[in-house]
Amino acid sequence: MIAPSILSADFARLGAEIDAVAGSGDGRADWVHVDVMDNHFVPNLTIGLPVVESLREHTGLPLDCHLMIEDPDRWAPGYAEAGAHNVTVHVEAAHDPVMLAKNLRAAGAKAGLAIKPGTPIEDYLDTLKHYDTLLVMSVEPGFGGQSFIPDVLDKVRTARRLVDTGHLTLLVEIDGGINADTIEQAAEAGVDCFVAGSAVYGAGDPAKAVAALREAARVARAR
Repeated sequence: MIAPSILSADFARLGAEIDAVAGSGDGRADWVHVDVMDNHFVPNLTIGLPVVESLREHTGLPLDCHLMIEDPDRWAPGYAEAGAHNVTVHVEAAHDPVMLAKNLRAAGAKAGLAIKPGTPIEDYLDTLKHYDTLLVMSVEPGFGGQSFIPDVLDKVRTARRLVDTGHLTLLVEIDGGINADTIEQAAEAGVDCFVAGSAVYGAGDPAKAVAALREAARVARAR
C-alpha cells in the first residue's frame, strides 16, 4: 500500500494534488496521509480538523490521519467522526491508549498507534493488541524531507514477526524518508503501507511515482 503524504503537496491546491493520485491502476494511492501537527507535540503547525472535513467531502480515497498533537485522547475521536479511515495517535502523547483505541473504533475509524524512532516497541506490545495499525516513524516527527533512519527497521521486523505468528493483528506502516532508495529496505523488513511525501509530490507525475514505489516494494517483498 502507498499513502502519499500531503505534507509535501501544494497546500494551495490540495484538492488537485489528491486528484493527481486518485486515478486507476498502480498509480492510484491506497490512502492519503494527512499530517496534523499542533506546534506543541512537534515544533511545526500544519492543518487540522476543518481541512480534514473538507478533504473528506472532496475525495473518495481513504484518509489516513496522523495526529502529532498533545492530548489526542481529547481530540482524536473528532477526526474519526469526520470520516477519517484511519486515525493514528502517538503513544508518547496518549494518556490512555487502550481506551483511545476503543473510542476511535466506536467513532467509525481504524485505530493507529505511532512510535517515534527512539521509542521501543517492546514496551507497547500489549497495547498494540487493541490497534489496527502500527506506524513506525523512520524520521523524527515534525517535518517532511528528512533522511531515513534505518535502525527503526528492527522494530518493523519485530512487528512483522508478531503479526505473522498471530500475536498481533495489525497493518505495519512506515513514515519518513521513504523514496526509491529506501522503500526496498522497508519492504524487505515487512512493511505493509508506505507513507511517501516528497518522493510523490516532488515528482513530475505523482501517479507514476506512486506506481514506481509500489512496484519497488512488490519486488522487494517477493524476494
